[in-house]
Amino acid sequence: MPLSDRLIQLAFDPGISPKEGGLPGLSVLKSVVSSINLYAIIAVVGALAVSLAVWAWGHFTGGHQAEANGKKGAQISAGAALGLGAANGIVVFFSTLGAQVK
Repeated sequence: MPLSDRLIQLAFDPGISPKEGGLPGLSVLKSVVSSINLYAIIAVVGALAVSLAVWAWGHFTGGHQAEANGKKGAQISAGAALGLGAANGIVVFFSTLGAQVK
């Protein structure tokens, strides 16, 4: 197959785009994913509280390893909270960016 025919095939638009209502259960799936996100955010709040307590305990008792682990846990918890809170926006951003590729 010549190179020009391959390029024409790559440039072909199949006309596929995301649409709601194609399959049953979309509202249930959205509800389940939202609930999972909520539980994950609640777990991150608990992890952050424990990490901050370990950080403080390590600082005031002179336990440098505990202090370092508390700091690390607090940073990871904060990053997880950022990712969970921004998940929908991140997906929308990259989906929109991907839709612009021609």
